[in-house]
Amino acid sequence: MENLMVSMISKPPVPIMNTQDTLSKFSPKNTSSISSSVKPHPRITDSHLNYLCKNGRLSEAVTALESIAQHGSKVRPKTFINLLQSCIDSNSVTLGRQVHAHINLVEEITPFLETKLVSMYAKCGSLRDARKLFDETREKNLYTWSAIIGAYCREHRWKEVVGFFYMMMECNCVPDGFLLPKILQACGNCRDIETGELVYSLAVKCGVDSFPFVNNSILAVYSKCGKLSLARRCFESMEKRDRVAWNTVISGYCQIGEIEEAQRLFDAMYEEGIKPCLVTWNTLIAGYNQIGFCDVAMELMKKMESFGINPDVVTWTSMISGFAQNNRKNKALDLLNKMIFAGVEPNGVTISSAVSACASLQVLNQGLEIHALAVKMGFADDVLVGNSLIEMYSKCGEWEAAWKVFDAISEQDIYSWNSMIGGYCQAGYCGKANVLFMKMQKSEIQPNVITWNNMISGYIQNGDEDRAMDLFQRMEKDGKIKRDTASWNSLISGYLKIGQKDKALSIFRQMQSCSISPNSVTILSVLPACASLVTLKKVKEIHGCVLRRNLESVLSISNSLIDTYAKSGNIGYSRTVFGGMLSKDFITWNSLIGGYVLFGCSDAALDLVDQMIMLGLKPNRSTFVSIILAHSLAGMVDEGERAFSSMIKDHQIIPSLEHYLAMIHLYGRSGKLKEAMEFIENMPIKPDFSIWLALLNACFIHGNFGLAIHAGESLLDLEPVNSMIQQLVLQAYTLCGKPGDASKVKRFEKDNKVPKLIGHSWIEVKNVVHSFVAGDGSKSYSDHLFSWVESISKEVKAFDLHCGVCIEEEEREEIIGVHSEKLALALAFVCAPSVPPSIRIVRNLRMCGDCHRMAKYISMKYGCEIYLSDSKCFHHFKSGHCSCGDYW
Repeated sequence: MENLMVSMISKPPVPIMNTQDTLSKFSPKNTSSISSSVKPHPRITDSHLNYLCKNGRLSEAVTALESIAQHGSKVRPKTFINLLQSCIDSNSVTLGRQVHAHINLVEEITPFLETKLVSMYAKCGSLRDARKLFDETREKNLYTWSAIIGAYCREHRWKEVVGFFYMMMECNCVPDGFLLPKILQACGNCRDIETGELVYSLAVKCGVDSFPFVNNSILAVYSKCGKLSLARRCFESMEKRDRVAWNTVISGYCQIGEIEEAQRLFDAMYEEGIKPCLVTWNTLIAGYNQIGFCDVAMELMKKMESFGINPDVVTWTSMISGFAQNNRKNKALDLLNKMIFAGVEPNGVTISSAVSACASLQVLNQGLEIHALAVKMGFADDVLVGNSLIEMYSKCGEWEAAWKVFDAISEQDIYSWNSMIGGYCQAGYCGKANVLFMKMQKSEIQPNVITWNNMISGYIQNGDEDRAMDLFQRMEKDGKIKRDTASWNSLISGYLKIGQKDKALSIFRQMQSCSISPNSVTILSVLPACASLVTLKKVKEIHGCVLRRNLESVLSISNSLIDTYAKSGNIGYSRTVFGGMLSKDFITWNSLIGGYVLFGCSDAALDLVDQMIMLGLKPNRSTFVSIILAHSLAGMVDEGERAFSSMIKDHQIIPSLEHYLAMIHLYGRSGKLKEAMEFIENMPIKPDFSIWLALLNACFIHGNFGLAIHAGESLLDLEPVNSMIQQLVLQAYTLCGKPGDASKVKRFEKDNKVPKLIGHSWIEVKNVVHSFVAGDGSKSYSDHLFSWVESISKEVKAFDLHCGVCIEEEEREEIIGVHSEKLALALAFVCAPSVPPSIRIVRNLRMCGDCHRMAKYISMKYGCEIYLSDSKCFHHFKSGHCSCGDYW
């Protein structure tokens, strides 16, 4: 070996020719012209350049080219091609450009040389130069087309590859058996099945369809395009199915979520004696993760190891991404630690998935650790990792860190800008977002529809509806960006957030008039806004839109319809939607159970709970709230107590304030005020405003005004400046016969600073919503309304309808005039040609006892149903009874 190395080292750099031999090549008459500036012989020049290329001394070869240019010599095409190959081997586009600059030294520029130039630029990473040269090439042969198509394939520019195929055919150049699979690969990746079938028919015509890689390529086209029946037919007809074919068809079934068939094929692969490779295992693992079966994927990964195949970065990344995308973020982060401990280096996708998990969990410390890992592994400048880090720092409120990451990304993409702008908008820093938005408009990357939507959403969510609307209107005119469904959704959800329901519904109608199809997000935004007794027609309108758009199969939308119909006073429609659903989850059952409780139908609610349990669904937290309230409505205190105890002992559910509040209603409705007070005193958490208010209400209903004062003063401790509570405490002292002892509110009474609460009511009559306040005499028909109320009031007094003492939030009628809900009831009868079958009223304060009695009487006298929603309760009056059981 040493002798060989010595001989290699001692070998002269260029072939040495005998001087005499050199001179002999010149004729005597030319010997006089020989001088020190003799031009090198071409053969010597080519040998020298080839030697330099062979030994990796490309820079010296470029220098030699410059020397040759000075001497006016020429270089053979083959030598120049060798130089270009050396540039490819060293992956240096800079040296490649220098070599290209001396192309005039080549004796003859052949098509093969031109093709090599295209290939050099493509393989050295300058696709733009490769394309420019390709377009300038006069004679494009099969190799030229292969070079440019191969270049675009390496860059995953699949649509351009398909375009090249059609251009190639127009030039009467037919792809060969090596190029056809690349074109088929492009067809599969851009889901162009028509071109794929055309290319395959060409392969059949050329007689290369039997080549394994051609068959596998058309199989991949069918699989990636979701045409599994065609893929399966192709797969079954193959004479010899190799591992690639099996992997392709398994991947196809995984892609469309048919994991059972993919698993069956995986097992059949073993039976045919073809051992699944790492790619096969990874494909199946990814398939299970894709449909949310992460635990099954985890078991599969362990099984793979038992077969002696170690998980690689793709396996681990698939698992981490799977758990992260299925709301098991902590497990995803644990897997990252195990992956590193196993000695497998994460890639950019792994880091990005883990950072996204940290963003969702808002765990800054873990995010910082992964950021440090990314820097250590050289991913600091990776745009995918950078975008995830921006999101993570933004959600954790670390804006300076987010900005530093954004600024450090050398080639920011549209996602980088949108992540930063969206983060600022969500945090309420619309000014900073706008500065970045303006800067983006001056950069190479222009704002897209997501950028505009982020800005619109940011402004309106933070209360600046004028700026949001201005951007919405400028979007298409100035930004040249077509508004999409998300653009309209941003406005709708924004108006809802700032409490402008009518504006939101108006935007929804405009959206439909502009032929923009609402999606599930739109429907889920506007439906809760219609959860009111005076908007039932709007709920039906939206339901019709759901049916027209075929959105009824979306579980969350059907659940929302059940809830909204119930709150709009139509439990029958809720039950109809429930009955038509093919699949139901906890929210489905709880929505209808809660609806029945709202309507005072305790038997129907508890019957549904029994059905739910029979189907194997265990009640959850929300279900138990409804169960306790249903027992409360039915006066079943013992059963309610058992349900509360079972929730804790049998179902290991820790009670929340909602459950404690339901228990106070259970005791309060049945008059067990002592038990209610003891329950409050033994609560492991501090009673809040709603707990004391529920007790205060129960005390008023059952006439225990001493305990009412205690509850009222506890409320004042929580909210001392709450005018409603001040008034209620004064009322409790007065009913207790001790008005002078109201120490906590004396100063408000003395200074007359207790604001008077005035009730407002709304009713829809003949498609118009009318608003009333107490004593309202401003309307032209007011005299008729007052006359009707006076007449019916006399009848109510003559008819004994018992109603216990209840909290009076509003001043008495003799002080402020007829209460608003009575005027609304009067309008329903005065304006109608006949007795209305149902009346729907919304009120901002709690009904007084007198108004409650009147509503009961009217429902009995006229045989109509009255739906009235006040600030504390939903009332359904029918045949002289109310769904609240006179407890509200």
